[in-house]
Amino acid sequence: MTDRWTPDLTRFGKPHYKAIADAIAHDMREGRLRVSDRLPPQRDLAERLGINFTTVARGYVEAQKRGLIESRTGQGTFVAGQPRRSHPAMRPSVADLTMNLPPEPEDRALADRMQAGLVRIARDLPTLLRYQGFGGTYVQREAAAHLLAWRGLIATQERLAICPGTHLAFQAILQSLLQPGEMLMCEALTYPGIKAVAGRLGLRLIGLPIDDEGIEPDALDAACRDHGARVLYMNPTLLNPTTSTCSQPRREALIEVARRHGVTIIEDDAYGLLPRNPPPAFATLAPEITWYVGSLSKCIGAGLRIAYVVAPDQRSLWPVSAILRTASVMASPLATALSTQWIEDGTARQVIHAVRRECAARQNLAAETLPSCSYMTNPEGFHLWMALPEPWQRSAFAARLRASDLSVVVSDAFCVGQAPVEAVRISLGGVLSRAELRIALDFVRHVLETETERGAEFA
Repeated sequence: MTDRWTPDLTRFGKPHYKAIADAIAHDMREGRLRVSDRLPPQRDLAERLGINFTTVARGYVEAQKRGLIESRTGQGTFVAGQPRRSHPAMRPSVADLTMNLPPEPEDRALADRMQAGLVRIARDLPTLLRYQGFGGTYVQREAAAHLLAWRGLIATQERLAICPGTHLAFQAILQSLLQPGEMLMCEALTYPGIKAVAGRLGLRLIGLPIDDEGIEPDALDAACRDHGARVLYMNPTLLNPTTSTCSQPRREALIEVARRHGVTIIEDDAYGLLPRNPPPAFATLAPEITWYVGSLSKCIGAGLRIAYVVAPDQRSLWPVSAILRTASVMASPLATALSTQWIEDGTARQVIHAVRRECAARQNLAAETLPSCSYMTNPEGFHLWMALPEPWQRSAFAARLRASDLSVVVSDAFCVGQAPVEAVRISLGGVLSRAELRIALDFVRHVLETETERGAEFA
């Protein structure tokens, strides 16, 4: 029971009724309020806080609108939600650490601003429910170019198209460049989505050795000489899964090899907007040989399903646009309009800043919780790559966690051309709150610290 719950409203600013709702949300995240706890009667809380009863009543209504509390006739007001287990050494809360989604900032003002953008575009709803021209309107491509300029990329209208998600963009680009049975080079640890696309198109993947800066230039040179491969896919900034970032000198060395062998580069810049000072994109350093694919999925939200494709030149874009037009007709007009609205009114930039701050907070939480020697990460990313101590095998470790309702991704999903290593990827973003993430990471640490010697038993 928390009938004596008395928040410090000075921490949350005014108006007081919103501060009450903010305080409830904050104390739920921090564990001071738990599901099914009863809150004080409104008059009692008003008296203790020295504010009007009406203000408290409005605060409870606001919290109820947010889904934080529920009123039960004749019983009172209670914290809403499903009961959660809280002892990490026994059994963590259900936690999906597999989906590499950006963390969701818990900023009500920002959420309201995003909602306002949705309201604005809804004023023209009939238009957005009609077929649209492929690739986006002039205004939408201008907004996309403005977004990419934050990344240091100059994207002219004739080389830019707005597409329905990165997977379809990769598929169309690869179809225009390669025939079934031909080879596609990539990192030896690479994004699982490109493996799926290559498999669908009947392409042979060549995994190139990587170090802390990504693909080794000598390995690219050898693959071009020995196999005649001419297309290279890369995820060079915050590589999924290791979070390594290719430095500018390494990029320039890879570009020199690519130009010498006539290689076309496909740059997957999914995480490029997250770092504050990322190296220049390959599409900036070598625009004439690079296909650039960026999106808002990893810095705002995956549900938008919008990709921004910049071609090496206008002529190259024509066949890709034709393939995409056949496969999907157009990108969602609603999602495109909303993305454009957020870019134009500054909301997108604010969300990206908020995601950056939340990434930093979650990386600090991981550093406080997990043994530092056990994983690789980047403080500006939202996943980590954990090498498992012997005798753990990756499948056994994942099964041990899964038995306690916690899921991670094993290395098999990422490996190309090499034996899978004993490692897992752990995502820190998504819908989990910081408190829930802490419980999940506490349990991972518990398993590493107390069950590693028994790891072979779980194989």
